Amino acid sequence: MKVYGGVMPATYKIAEVARRSGFNTSTLRYYEELGLVPPAGRTSAGYRLYDDSSLARLAFVSRAKQLGCTLEEITDLATAWDGQRCEPIQARLRELVNNKIAGAQSGIAEMVALTAQLQQAAAALGAHTPDGPCDDDCGCAAPTVDAVADSAPVQLVADSEPMVDPPVACTLGAEAMPARIVQWQTALARVVSRERIDGGVRLVLSADASLGALVELANAEQACCRFFRFAMTIDSRGTALEVRAPAHAIEIVHSLVGVPT
Repeated sequence: MKVYGGVMPATYKIAEVARRSGFNTSTLRYYEELGLVPPAGRTSAGYRLYDDSSLARLAFVSRAKQLGCTLEEITDLATAWDGQRCEPIQARLRELVNNKIAGAQSGIAEMVALTAQLQQAAAALGAHTPDGPCDDDCGCAAPTVDAVADSAPVQLVADSEPMVDPPVACTLGAEAMPARIVQWQTALARVVSRERIDGGVRLVLSADASLGALVELANAEQACCRFFRFAMTIDSRGTALEVRAPAHAIEIVHSLVGVPT
């Protein structure tokens, strides 16, 4: 145990560290085996002792886990952490985060494509039910629609059935409005063009647009403005968000996301 200026640093037993850090004792022991967070020392009876630097290291590990880093990646980051310099830690963490963003965006694109196929299948099932065994048109064994249609939109709404003539009204509180506006401004900064579509606007997105954040924003907006309808398309034309509303509310669409050119 290191002594600084003749003063022994505060130490904590493993149960106290577990309480302070949020990691259970078995995880702390496992991290010790990996060399990720070794104890600062041991008591004469052999009990593990940790100090404030151990807690700081565990807070760093927790942050890395929140960002989706693997234990192997965290161990690599911990080596940089031991250098007591922020710049190399930030550089390595930034590289990892950017790679995970790319992976997450790719996963979202795959999920959107899968959802489009599921929505098409759901629409087709029940359209034709033969009186007897399944056939080529019933949709049970073979697709009845193009499962990889270029422009299949994925509906980004909470309910599976659209409301009939929903009221043109917003239930978002005034105190939440400024933050919502900032969210839309951030999202719209990644729009490269606006196209006119039936009942709304198609927002073509740049390659670096955050699809996950956009899906969350669309769902939040539709929750307070039920008359909006949002759909995501990922096809040969690029990635786009389609925003629609009843004809008498089309000006509200334009005020939210801009006027198509």
